[in-house]
Amino acid sequence: MTQQIDCFIAFTSHSETQDVINRLRKSKQVQCIFVISNEKQNLTGAELILADHIHSTDCINKIAEATTNQYAFLTLQNTKLGFGQFPLERLLQVANACNSSMCYSDYAEVKGGVRSNHPVIDYKLGSLRDDFNFGPVQLYRNDVLKAFLKEKHPDWKQSGYYALRLQASRMGDICRVPEFLVSMTETDIRKSGEKQFDYVSANAREKQIEMEQACTEHLKAIGGFLQHPFKSVHFEGEFPVEATVVIPVRNRIKTIQDAVDSVLKQKTEFPFNLIVVDNHSTDGTTELLSKYEDERLILVVPESNSLGIGGCWNEAVFHPSCGKFAVQLDSDDLYYDESTLQQVVDKFYEEQCAMVIGSYQMCNFQLEEIPPGLIDHKEWTADNGPNNALRINGLGAPRAFYTPVLRDIRIPNTSYGEDYAVGLAISRTYKIGRIYNPIYRCRRWEENSDASLDIAKENTHNAYKDSLRTFELKARIKRNNENH
Repeated sequence: MTQQIDCFIAFTSHSETQDVINRLRKSKQVQCIFVISNEKQNLTGAELILADHIHSTDCINKIAEATTNQYAFLTLQNTKLGFGQFPLERLLQVANACNSSMCYSDYAEVKGGVRSNHPVIDYKLGSLRDDFNFGPVQLYRNDVLKAFLKEKHPDWKQSGYYALRLQASRMGDICRVPEFLVSMTETDIRKSGEKQFDYVSANAREKQIEMEQACTEHLKAIGGFLQHPFKSVHFEGEFPVEATVVIPVRNRIKTIQDAVDSVLKQKTEFPFNLIVVDNHSTDGTTELLSKYEDERLILVVPESNSLGIGGCWNEAVFHPSCGKFAVQLDSDDLYYDESTLQQVVDKFYEEQCAMVIGSYQMCNFQLEEIPPGLIDHKEWTADNGPNNALRINGLGAPRAFYTPVLRDIRIPNTSYGEDYAVGLAISRTYKIGRIYNPIYRCRRWEENSDASLDIAKENTHNAYKDSLRTFELKARIKRNNENH
């Protein structure tokens, strides 16, 4: 194997970039090396590609034009890169053996001077998140880049690379090599919970619009794009109350009273109740809840000891006291004011929808607002929300459901992603109503389940949601095929 690879590397510093060039030159598989920078650089052994935005359509087009060999090796992160033993050779070996459209690998990361292994996850049909972690290096087949060039994508500033890897997924298998072939210096050392809402920051709006456009193009290309009209919802049947708030809880003695009180203070034009599913708490939560004398509060302790949050929701939804609409409240959180429940139910009737999703304010334990403040998920549009839902990592809160639809779909018995699974399934068929003003307070504190995840747990969560997207995408493709 000789001279089958052209290499494209992002400029970091002069010394770091020159070191990468020198290391790449030692491989017999490398023919040409290109450095991508927004200004001229004086480097030895590489050609320069000028690009203002490294992930832009313009930059990817220039990479595609410059690629003359069978494969292109891309490292487009502005971070210090290190090499293990024969990383290019190993990627090339797998790519040739599998005829994969793109290969990537696990890597080691250096964070705060400490080196640790960072495994990534396998790519699936539903791995449509634009923040999917491929590690710092990828090997693309030549024809993928040339196909991207022919597509003549819009002049995206930030989603060109995203569109490229979607292109690769349409042209073959994207293969992960579960070996730590390279290393990178991680400059973002925040906890997982602190990164979670980057995409809703004010300066991310333009990027989100571009990513949605690229994802929509991809869904149309693979037959997974949803076109409605939605199935009509007729609010029929007899229910004990109009609305039921559902709170699953386990060991939340510090927060459950605030949550319950915020429900019982609601002012509505209709009767409502509250079902708290206490999943065998051991910290005094059960005793605290038992002290309430308000008949609207129904305390349920499941017989099973194997229920996750989704399983607890099913206990409430199938309870004979559950109302026409089931409305979510987490045991850490509370409603924004006394009008939340009324706003949610009004939205169901206003839009004849099967699900309503609100907006929430981020706050600390003392209920003081913290960045990024209001999370309103305005990336959800009436025209394209159900399609864009396959790209983003969550749909918002609070979530409310027309109970018969929820009973029909049922909720996965997990404690992560169960709400996302239901939201995707509902959006395939029914309209989802949105409330963009704050009606919910989301409390962030050290005991939140996603406040600080290790790599293994984060990978498990991401892989599960990618599986949910895959299930849903296959269902949409199947439905579209049946309708043609």
